[in-house]
Amino acid sequence: MKIMPCPLNGPRNIQEFVCGGPVEPHPDPNRCTDDEWSEFVWLEENRAGVVREWWCHAATAYWFIAERNTVSDEILATYPPDRIFSERVSFEPLPSPPPAVPTQDSPPPAPPEAAKPKEAEPVPAEAAPAETVPDAPAEESAPADDAPTEDAPADDAVPPKPEGSAA
Repeated sequence: MKIMPCPLNGPRNIQEFVCGGPVEPHPDPNRCTDDEWSEFVWLEENRAGVVREWWCHAATAYWFIAERNTVSDEILATYPPDRIFSERVSFEPLPSPPPAVPTQDSPPPAPPEAAKPKEAEPVPAEAAPAETVPDAPAEESAPADDAPTEDAPADDAVPPKPEGSAA
């Protein structure tokens, strides 16, 4: 069994941890291009040798940094993130731009969807009312082969009690 020393929980089975990838600076998702962000998210260097990686102890959701030799898969050191990072980075969404002010040359804005009158939608054939047909005299139909008749009890009918039984 392989053991990893967790800075919070002490030595634990390696199966309790999830690797979160290399510790590297990342671009601001609000200011980088789509290509830069995609490269950061999906492309990895996959370096041979000692790397610094994010690891998470799954049972406690504690994130920490581990230095690991990718050739021998040996854990060299583990420590809390504040040993490297002095402050927490928070990515706030950019403020939305103010609404455009219409000028005299620009066409008036389109009305919202709710203000537009709705057109009558065609009714599917299945939902259309059936044509009325004058009432025809009802024909008596013969009972189906498996339908119970008056002489034969239905399957769910209670069978008669045998004679001489105490009930």
